[in-house]
Amino acid sequence: MVDFDPRKYVEFRLFWPYSSGIPDQWMVHQIDTVHWFTNLPRPRSVVANGGIYLWKDGRQNWDTLTAVFDYGPLNDPTKGFQVIYSSRQTNSAGDVKELYRSNAGTLDLDQNLISPDGGLAVESAKAMGMKANILTPHSLLEGVVTTDKGAHAGVDEATSANMKNWMECVRSGKTPNANIEAGYNHSVALCMTIAAMQTGQRATFDDEKQEVIVSGKIWTGA
Repeated sequence: MVDFDPRKYVEFRLFWPYSSGIPDQWMVHQIDTVHWFTNLPRPRSVVANGGIYLWKDGRQNWDTLTAVFDYGPLNDPTKGFQVIYSSRQTNSAGDVKELYRSNAGTLDLDQNLISPDGGLAVESAKAMGMKANILTPHSLLEGVVTTDKGAHAGVDEATSANMKNWMECVRSGKTPNANIEAGYNHSVALCMTIAAMQTGQRATFDDEKQEVIVSGKIWTGA
């Protein structure tokens, strides 16, 4: 129980424990895409750094965050990849971006493009005794019907499609496109991130106990 504070009522995203800020409001949505694309349930570990660098207005939650996620088979640490999530409320340049890079090129969800950018070109591959690995440029919007409803039409239409799918599944009993496991998995990634932020240490997850672990102990939140 705490005294009523109208600012915390209106700007709850700035204050713990009502929100963790950037991870709760932004990262949790984008990390879900990683799980969707890779079919992995959660990161193996998370580390984070950041702080309140600009908005010295009494807020508790960071205005700047960089988190690094280690993903891969849970039983094979020799295989995997990193996901770097960075967000700042000190400058709006760049807007929201999602880039997926491999040695064959780049998937850009901001431009909806697949490109060979960064792929293993013929010259580099030959020098390393490897085969070239280059993606063919391709637009993800090919064949997609567009509208003239404005800049947010795509978001609005996607939301409507998701609601329609959910309502149809309520009626039919089928599993929705985004099922309860998807929601749980990105919540686990979120809690691991918050633990890493609050402790300054590497956070992992115990699947048997279903608990976030920091320094060998169960993390319960600050």
